[in-house]
Amino acid sequence: MENKFTPILVLFLCINLVNCGYYKSKTIVPHKLPNKVTHLHFYYFDIHTGNNPSAVIVARPNQTNPKKSSLFGTVYAIDNPLREGPEETSNVVGNAQGLYVSSSQTEDVTLTMYVDFAFTSGKLNGSSFSVLSRNPVREPTRELAVVGGRGKFRMATGFALIRAHFLNVTTGDGIIEYNVTIFHH
Repeated sequence: MENKFTPILVLFLCINLVNCGYYKSKTIVPHKLPNKVTHLHFYYFDIHTGNNPSAVIVARPNQTNPKKSSLFGTVYAIDNPLREGPEETSNVVGNAQGLYVSSSQTEDVTLTMYVDFAFTSGKLNGSSFSVLSRNPVREPTRELAVVGGRGKFRMATGFALIRAHFLNVTTGDGIIEYNVTIFHH
């Protein structure tokens, strides 16, 4: 004896599978939020040496040409302190965590940075902004793109103008001055 409900069940399943891709959405026009501009100034300590480095190599490419020494393809993980001033004794205001990749095949050192700058003190405690940008290290002043944020920097855009306060080209250790302009709500 054939089950009478089997064709109905199959038809029901087919209709539901076809409708699985259908969804409803409604666009809501947000109320106009006041735009804010925040200017930040701090120093980024990128330390590769010593007992407690803040930047370490996590991946290195296979070199097919032993005569060519290049950093191209090297990936670094960072947890760099952000300080009020360029001295090691300056107050720590936050940290920069993320990755950067050596992304130039030429002798010009260029990094591509994927970094979150988080603040751990003061009125910005718990807030951060994110940078996704190209950083041509040997240029005297560089501009990085601010592409987002959280906390007080929610929906952030902007830019960071940076310059080396100190750079040891042999070890890679550096203290970088950051002047950041952030547009946020």
